[in-house]
Amino acid sequence: MTDLTTRVKLPVPAGEPRPSRSAPPAEAGEPVGSAPAEQPSPERGPKLSQADVLLHLGMDEYVLVRCDQTAYAVPAEGPPIARPLRAAGGFGGTGSLRQLLNRSYVLRTGRAPSQGCLTDAIASMDALALDAPEQPVHLRIAPDPADEQVTWLDLGRSDGQSVCIEPGTWSVITPPVGEGPLWRRTRLTGELPMPERDPGGWRVGLGLLRELSALAEPSWRMAVAWLLAGLRPNMPRPVAYFNGERGTAKTTSARQLLRVLDGIRAEVRNVPRSEDDGAVAASAGWSMGLDNLAGIPQWLSDFLCRTVTGASVAKREMYTDDDVASWAYQRPVVLTGIDVGALQPDLAERLLPFTLEMIDPKARRSEADLWRSYRAAHGRILGGLLDLAAEVWARLPDAAAQLDQRPRMADWAELLWALDAVTGWDTLATYTGAQEEVTDDVLDADPVATALTRWASTAGTTEWQATTGQIDTALRPPGALPDTWPKTTALLSARLTSLAPALRQRGIDIRKLPRTGSGRGFLITLQPAPDPRT
Repeated sequence: MTDLTTRVKLPVPAGEPRPSRSAPPAEAGEPVGSAPAEQPSPERGPKLSQADVLLHLGMDEYVLVRCDQTAYAVPAEGPPIARPLRAAGGFGGTGSLRQLLNRSYVLRTGRAPSQGCLTDAIASMDALALDAPEQPVHLRIAPDPADEQVTWLDLGRSDGQSVCIEPGTWSVITPPVGEGPLWRRTRLTGELPMPERDPGGWRVGLGLLRELSALAEPSWRMAVAWLLAGLRPNMPRPVAYFNGERGTAKTTSARQLLRVLDGIRAEVRNVPRSEDDGAVAASAGWSMGLDNLAGIPQWLSDFLCRTVTGASVAKREMYTDDDVASWAYQRPVVLTGIDVGALQPDLAERLLPFTLEMIDPKARRSEADLWRSYRAAHGRILGGLLDLAAEVWARLPDAAAQLDQRPRMADWAELLWALDAVTGWDTLATYTGAQEEVTDDVLDADPVATALTRWASTAGTTEWQATTGQIDTALRPPGALPDTWPKTTALLSARLTSLAPALRQRGIDIRKLPRTGSGRGFLITLQPAPDPRT
């Protein structure tokens, strides 16, 4: 990693001392905080301006780094929390650089600095940051710079204490500057409780969450797997989807999972109005929860797929002509809804459904009582999750060699194998079976897939080569066309390509042929459907 102990030293005007890092003790009757740098002296030459004093304070107390073309200030002696130079508000209870410089100046001089001088000082630091080293800055979860098997969890505390999860064990420490990860904070970074080890191991700690949850087997075990995936950096994860009747605690169950990873302030939100709004929210928080979905339009389906597998958005920065602002994110996502309707195949392959049953009215708890119990148990729940994560991390290196076949998200399948190896569960088989059910739902909801399946059941041949127009003529249902039937052959071609992976699991193999003089066609081959258990 870059050595963060290398710091810029600014020249001081002739005869002017650098501002002291600690205020001198005040004499009796003297105003607190008189700053030597502010006292005029003909022997020392002209005094430093407020902007110069603030600039020297900033460069003495902070180290500048850059990440994704953004400049950050990291305390030279303190927690490894990187604060964006241009941010004005406080983040995660740790304060912005502007607030901390203002505070330092007041404590050293007993006077408030000019806000214009603060702006000038930070602008100068921003300019000096052009020469700063590149350093990764992470939100909530980070890989270890030296060991890829080790991961870090930011507890969101002002003292920077974090959890280091190693194969077989975990510990709470403050990452050493220059050796551990650098954290960034936002207003969505809630503080997590100090994790507690239970003498009974991870089963007891996670058992507390199960007692508070409405999830039953096998959904409970899959929820644990989803939480473990949330502790892995740079990992594609399935979208957790809570569905069920009204009154089945869908929103509460989603909040419980989110708050294990993001603190008691983690919340499910309304669906964003656009992909830009969603990208801003996704880049500002580690997890994302969307509540009460009644349907998933195409743009939202694409956004959710990119969010869990990794995405980056760039757009023109406000008040500029040609500068751009960008957001990169890969987040754990939770959805709730009674029925989201027809799903796009890409999203369906990334969905982890949890079906909730109606709660017995005699067993229903008040919100106040439930969350009071949750807050009291949160530290032990987190400790139980970390205990299990340490054991799973130790088995992960063996997973790649043990899996003969993998679903689309291979990292997720490897984590499930390692979880099953530690616990004796069958989460990998459960996930594969759930994918089969989701595939059935996708095919049943799509009129093209339904028509092609109907043709396959009565076809007198095992192979059909045809143009898109011929396929359209042969598959069109009688009477009025459904609204979702492709209006053009180009749209039909795109639909067949999109449905191909799902149809292949039903024994219908679709291959696009090279373009010829008569157009581009498809080769449709009927074959036995693969056994999902192999």
